[in-house]
Amino acid sequence: MNVDVNAKRVLIVEDDADIRETLAEFLRDEGYDVACAQHGRDALDQLKVSALPSVILLDLSMPVMDGFEFRSEQLKDPRLASIPVVVITAGQQLRDLPADLPVIAKPPNLETLVSMVQRYCDASSS
Repeated sequence: MNVDVNAKRVLIVEDDADIRETLAEFLRDEGYDVACAQHGRDALDQLKVSALPSVILLDLSMPVMDGFEFRSEQLKDPRLASIPVVVITAGQQLRDLPADLPVIAKPPNLETLVSMVQRYCDASSS
């Protein structure tokens, strides 16, 4: 089991297949190693067995396990708690978010997205 952090790895947690695949394709074209999960439970399962990402792009409204539940579980696991999370949302639940979580509105500005992902990937490689 490989638990090392990959400095150019991004995990996208998004239930909308079109959005998930569009973001994944765009980030892969930018040179990132991208993994995708359909909901929070899927993401937690993947994080148990794969290289840890430098950053997690997290939707809030998802079936099975939403973004809030995922974040709560992530913070309980010392191995996962330090992985930065960027919320990507349409904005309905922003008031419920902790102030320290960066947010990108849907549909995301791709330049802003790449800039934020790059910042976290650079930080994890130093």
